[in-house]
Amino acid sequence: MLSLRQDVERAARCTAKVLITGETGAGKEVVARCIHHQGARSGRTFAAVNCSGIAETLLESELFGHLRGSFTDAHRDSPGLIRQAQGGTLFLDELGEMSLRMQAMLLRFADTGEMQPVGAMGVVRGCDVRLITATNRDLPALIETGAFRQDLFYRVNVIAIFVPPLRHHAEDVPDLLQHYLQRASSTHGMLVPTIDASALDALVAYSWPGNVRELRNVAERLVLEDFRRPVSVDDLRFSATTQRHHAEVGIGAAEPSRAPQLWEEFEAGKNFWTVVYQPFKHRELTRHDVIDLIHDGLSKTAGSYRNLLALFNLPAADYKRFHAFLRQQNCNLDVRRYRRPAADAPADTRGVSSAYLRHTAADSPR
Repeated sequence: MLSLRQDVERAARCTAKVLITGETGAGKEVVARCIHHQGARSGRTFAAVNCSGIAETLLESELFGHLRGSFTDAHRDSPGLIRQAQGGTLFLDELGEMSLRMQAMLLRFADTGEMQPVGAMGVVRGCDVRLITATNRDLPALIETGAFRQDLFYRVNVIAIFVPPLRHHAEDVPDLLQHYLQRASSTHGMLVPTIDASALDALVAYSWPGNVRELRNVAERLVLEDFRRPVSVDDLRFSATTQRHHAEVGIGAAEPSRAPQLWEEFEAGKNFWTVVYQPFKHRELTRHDVIDLIHDGLSKTAGSYRNLLALFNLPAADYKRFHAFLRQQNCNLDVRRYRRPAADAPADTRGVSSAYLRHTAADSPR
């Protein structure tokens, strides 16, 4: 999360386009608002649009505006959110749900700053709006199926920021819970409940498939139930038994690491493109698997990506291609932690979760 905060600070220092990725409920809009409020445009408008919640024709009008009489119920001219946010920030959430036609219109605006309101004969030029987009979809996979434009992806993916799921920074659960308990208490005029140790342990251990949004809703429910005693683990909707059941059926549970199996294939002489790249492309491996593997490899090479090539049976000439793949998939890790002297490095007991906490798209492998 410290790495995420650094990414936000770096993005706030410029006006480049930002693409924020992460699971639903992880806090992508919060990150977008932080970038806006820490930047030079903080005194101007922050306009947010959920692309999945608006029909294509209405989304076009919402963004680009319309002229009176251009469609039914267009009783007056509308400037659209882009012009309303002039000098500020436009945040497009769920970008992966946008239709190909709207993607083409957005690409034109992103390239030239020009747009054409619905019903207008000419274009509007000179729109000065910072574009921040977010998605929980795998855009490279959508590009392969033709559902997302590759040129638009490259245009909006200038600064890439990944928001980790709550289960990968579970140590923040107590502080986040207390924050939302206090906020719900203030909103509803009720007491802040006390959470006993067993309940807090269960909350930290829970996988949080709905991420921070789910945590906020749990906190509000606990306030509204108006407990007159400390909340125990039995008062929670997700008990230890429920959590075990979820793990058995694969709901909200972290998959076991595939890294040991992958290392065996490397030891058998296979290379990275065969062991990792092709299975990942066919969705047989997840991004979690790749990050876990890179974490293990950097631990072996003391943070050297170039030495990692030898472990993955790759020639030195493949470095740029290897590097590009990791950056494109947000799988490159910050090497600084791995370069610490062994005596000073903390024991790593969290596997892929700790690797995610070290992840930052802004730091290049070297």
